Amino acid sequence: QLACPLDLGCHSVQHQHRKPMQTIAIAQMLSNMLYHKRFFPYYTFNLVAGVDENGEGCVFGYDAIGSYERLKWGASGSGEALIQPLLDNQVGFTNQTMAQVRDLPLEETLDLIKDGFTSAGERDIYTGDSVEIAIITKDGVRFERFELKRD
Repeated sequence: QLACPLDLGCHSVQHQHRKPMQTIAIAQMLSNMLYHKRFFPYYTFNLVAGVDENGEGCVFGYDAIGSYERLKWGASGSGEALIQPLLDNQVGFTNQTMAQVRDLPLEETLDLIKDGFTSAGERDIYTGDSVEIAIITKDGVRFERFELKRD
């Protein structure tokens, strides 16, 4: 019920301006849509991820009524409580006194995401049997499906 109006809005803006919407504009549009329904909210806790105008990755996290913030990394959904601490520790190096803070290469990041979802899938029945990972780079988007349960 939320994806269709968001998709329609993105296509409308793209048609009017003859170029794709920037991630920051999509983030603001979603915020406006959620806020418009604040009295009868969707009760979705969304993430918008993409590449900003400077070519850097960006993630925006939302509450149910459209308040949002730009994040370095984020998780949302039933497995959030299991995945977010892993991201904080392994991506943000929080609570590590001797950690060498560094940017993770793409393959190492993918392995970390797969490990996080595998762990969440084992402990949370709502996480599901597979995850579709969107790999967003300045060159475009590609999708990778990863099976969590093989039984």
